[in-house]
Amino acid sequence: MKKALEPIAKKAVVSHLQTEHHLSERRACRLVNLSRSVFRYAAHGRDDSVIQTALTKLAAKHPEFGFRKMFLTLRRLGNPWNHKRVYRIYCGLKLNRRRKHKRRVPSRNPLPLAVPETVNQVWSADFMSDALWNGRRFRTFNVIDDFNREALAIEIDTGISAQRVVRILDQTAVWRGLPEKIRFDNGPELTALAVADWAEEKGVALEFIKPGRPMQNGFIERFNRSFREAVLNMYIFESLEEVKTETEKWLDIYNQHRPHDSLGNLSPIEYLQKFNSKTVT
Repeated sequence: MKKALEPIAKKAVVSHLQTEHHLSERRACRLVNLSRSVFRYAAHGRDDSVIQTALTKLAAKHPEFGFRKMFLTLRRLGNPWNHKRVYRIYCGLKLNRRRKHKRRVPSRNPLPLAVPETVNQVWSADFMSDALWNGRRFRTFNVIDDFNREALAIEIDTGISAQRVVRILDQTAVWRGLPEKIRFDNGPELTALAVADWAEEKGVALEFIKPGRPMQNGFIERFNRSFREAVLNMYIFESLEEVKTETEKWLDIYNQHRPHDSLGNLSPIEYLQKFNSKTVT
């Protein structure tokens, strides 16, 4: 520590000799045994405060984001910073998080979930559950389009019946159009006659995954994880209205702005717009 401070102290002495005793720079440096080049040297370190601020704000707004999502989001906002520099600052702020869960051993014969070739070819739907601060349980019914991973609906209530599921699907179809197929798990609300009758009437095929094989519905499972990390696990909710409000805010970010690895780092809406522009041309 003493050696590190010595040049700084000598610089201060040289400056004092120049101002108080009117010595030349050469003579003052010689008196304190300091090289003139060392005296004149000024550190040119880059100011990282702007990047630190940007990362801190982004981490506060999206604490579920890892480095890749943060870096891509910063790039989408027009920042030209090099990924190595951003990662150095990211680690310096201790934003890098260790995984708390164990990894699964990769399957030797994986069966990849087929990606639809166009919009409304396959929808996926699933239920989630959570609780308010007072312990009252609630459920969410989530629907996405597998083609561009766009979230089409998240219905939130203390109970969601099969008839409610039919209404949600009808309401979504009004602005989105009907899908060719919907993939479900084997929940009682989804295997009910009301849903089967609706599908037969609308000409929509229903596909049910095998019990205990959630990754056969992998697109909605991945979506559920993002929703849980960013909303359900992020806040303490005291009412269903609070859940709905935060969900609506997150849905806008997810569909409009959140980069998605499998979509070439585009958001679901951007990916759909790109697809539509190619189709038109």
